[in-house]
Amino acid sequence: MFSARIVCIASLCLAAPGAHALGSGDIAFTAFNADEDGWAIVVLTDLAAGSTVYFSDSNWNGSGFGSAEGMHTWTTGASIIAAGTVIRFSDIDQSARSVSIGSLSTSGNAGLSSSGDTLFAYVGSSVSAPQTFLAAVSSESASAAATALANAGLSSGVNALILPASTDYAYYVGPRSGQASMAGYRSALNDAANWSAAIDGNHADAIPDPTAFSVVSTVPEASSAWMLLAGLSVLGLRRRVLPV
Repeated sequence: MFSARIVCIASLCLAAPGAHALGSGDIAFTAFNADEDGWAIVVLTDLAAGSTVYFSDSNWNGSGFGSAEGMHTWTTGASIIAAGTVIRFSDIDQSARSVSIGSLSTSGNAGLSSSGDTLFAYVGSSVSAPQTFLAAVSSESASAAATALANAGLSSGVNALILPASTDYAYYVGPRSGQASMAGYRSALNDAANWSAAIDGNHADAIPDPTAFSVVSTVPEASSAWMLLAGLSVLGLRRRVLPV
């Protein structure tokens, strides 16, 4: 029979990998609405239950926020959020603000500016103390947007998006299927050519596409953990048939 130690080792090897610590590019914006004061994101990796992600349109100077604009705390909820899920944040400047998954709290001047704004997503020790900027979307002038992204260590086309200046409402119209991995969508999501943007009109009632992103299914290769378990099984059988 297997020893308790062998069974424990095998169990650890076979344990499903959990959601990892978030890094730049692990989420991306799919909509930005300065008329409604809302946005949408897609998570490109599994988010662990009880995760906290912050959002702000305050100016980041590289070491601190320089204005008292909107500061938002999103708690993801009691369940893992699967990679590819789209989450919508609605009416964030209203007391009835909402998020389609989890809960949202807000402080400061929560409204988004239709004349130009940069919205950051990040993780950190608190809403005012970012440690890693995950993504951003900017509707500021090209030079102002470039400065804002650089201060946060983000790059347009890689993990951040620059929209036309003074965009009121914009949403992603690119592919949501066909990639071999979620990471394959990053460049498309952060390319303004894959977005539809309006710089005038009232789009407060616009509803962004909630369709989830998916990847092409592939036949998984045998993992080292399964190979280990198979080897332990053979060893166990041999020990049972060998004479004492």
